[in-house]
Amino acid sequence: MKAIKKISAIIFVLVIASCSAPEQIDVLVVGGGASGTAAGIQAARMGVHTIVLEETPWLGGMLTSAGVSCVDGNNRLRSGIFGEFADSLVARYGSNDALKSGWGSNINFDPHLGQEILTNMAQACGELLDVRRETVMTEVKGEAGDWHVSYRDSRGIKHIIRADVIIDATELGDVAKACGVDYRIGMEASEDTGESIAPEQANDVIQDLTYVAFLKDYGPDADMTIEMPEGYDPSPFYNSCLNPLNVENVTGQTIWSPEMMITYGKTPEGRYMINWPIYGNDCYLNVIEMSREDREEALKEAKRFTLSFVYFIQTQLGMKNLGLADDVFPTPDKLPFIPYHRESRRIVAEAFFTMDAAADPYAYKEPLYRTGVAVGDYPVDHHHFRHPDWRELPDLEFYPIPSFNVPMGTMIPKEVDDLIVAEKSISVSNLMNGATRLQPVVMQLGQAAGALAALACIEDKGVKETGVRQVQEKLLEAGCYIMPYLDLPKSDPHFKALQRIGATGVLRGEGRNVGWSNETWFRADEPLRGEEIYASELYGAITVEPGEISVGRMLELVRSYGGRVPYGQLSDWWKQLGLNDFDTQRIATRLEAAVVIDAAFDPFGMFEVDYKGYFTR
Repeated sequence: MKAIKKISAIIFVLVIASCSAPEQIDVLVVGGGASGTAAGIQAARMGVHTIVLEETPWLGGMLTSAGVSCVDGNNRLRSGIFGEFADSLVARYGSNDALKSGWGSNINFDPHLGQEILTNMAQACGELLDVRRETVMTEVKGEAGDWHVSYRDSRGIKHIIRADVIIDATELGDVAKACGVDYRIGMEASEDTGESIAPEQANDVIQDLTYVAFLKDYGPDADMTIEMPEGYDPSPFYNSCLNPLNVENVTGQTIWSPEMMITYGKTPEGRYMINWPIYGNDCYLNVIEMSREDREEALKEAKRFTLSFVYFIQTQLGMKNLGLADDVFPTPDKLPFIPYHRESRRIVAEAFFTMDAAADPYAYKEPLYRTGVAVGDYPVDHHHFRHPDWRELPDLEFYPIPSFNVPMGTMIPKEVDDLIVAEKSISVSNLMNGATRLQPVVMQLGQAAGALAALACIEDKGVKETGVRQVQEKLLEAGCYIMPYLDLPKSDPHFKALQRIGATGVLRGEGRNVGWSNETWFRADEPLRGEEIYASELYGAITVEPGEISVGRMLELVRSYGGRVPYGQLSDWWKQLGLNDFDTQRIATRLEAAVVIDAAFDPFGMFEVDYKGYFTR
């Protein structure tokens, strides 16, 4: 083993010797995808020198380079940089309604426009953010408290960067592996995660990936039929929509009309995203552990499969006027730069987020909800129908959970320092990955990674020495949600107080499943009740009578437990807090209680939490 390490060290020295002197920076983000772009922007906005290395010519990853530009989830939780991105789309297309051009998503856009918006956001950071496209990381080493990363640019020239903190924002967790982080691939056994619907035995099955295609209408008389793909077989697509070739529907799923299938991902500019599940162009390929070269070779099958589906649409469905769009991706085959990877390596980290933790955060064995840095509201959605043994896998399509937040500790590897992991490689169970993999969640995780990295650099601390509450406060300042509450918009003056008190657990929200909607509400306008105050963990034995509590009684209780409630003109203080209708006899609302507790005790700022959510001081 020592000999192997010695040879590795010699090789690395030779690599360094062939390059110019290492470039010193604060934060290096490897991967300019959905999370990496957000991480770079956030870190630069906080004043630290940041470099993003991206393999493709575009920023945005699955949002843009992979063509998954019809966004699932978070339409009502437009948090942070994802929210800014959505606002920019509204400005470009004219209204929120204009984004609802397809029936599958509320936020639809054309990938090239998304890449333009993200590029503009990155450029607005000025010299603090340096985006280097068409670059490939070749090696990463920890040395003398810093990270040394070698990469090759588009001309094949090698470079070295020396960074204080590195963020893995790659599509498949390649940096984490190179740094020696432990990780999982595939489904865990139910006894290992506690999830009742997980399989009894672990396996290496991951979700299907998809090479998305974009079609456009070239006119009723156009014949845009592509050349028949090699090995073309139409049978996998027979049930993709209603047509004379339908066979037994073994999955029991709804079979839509051809028009519904095509318009599922229609963009505001009239193009059609083809990312059709089950009987469409999902493809089972597990390329995670392959070399870069072997991945590229294997992914040719996913491209061929998607082109076969396009050929099926053109020939069997009679839609020869729909052809591969020639004005979306500047690629020779008109397909995206990369496939849509739904699953990655998942690291072993300081916190582990399961479906049970999301389903009932207050009953879970650890109060992870207190450490949230990203929110999501999409159900647990897995794509497995192209796997040969899909019948033996759990039925995971749209398994309902409430909206949720993702713990910060899921991004922090246990055994490696000053490395933060984002994108889809965070420490979640295979099941929970079905909800955390969505674009809005991943962008928020990237923003949180950028905030954490920047704070560590600014305060000259290690990543693991940087507090959860510090990061959450920076995210709140940046217009982010840390709790998935729908009660107040970000613009409300009480938004931050509600978020902070929710993250302490003194007052708790309520998760709901309403049809397709997964929600969590603080119940801001409902009466404050004594049995719903959970403050003993912070302030010792708290005795509050059950039932509804008046404004006057609430203020007495706060003062009796040491809260900073002034004597004298309480009505003036009430108004200073931005509250209305000061009537001590009236029943207080939960929102009023949150605002008062936040101002009088500052429990969010006074009590730090660890990665599991337990109070540390």
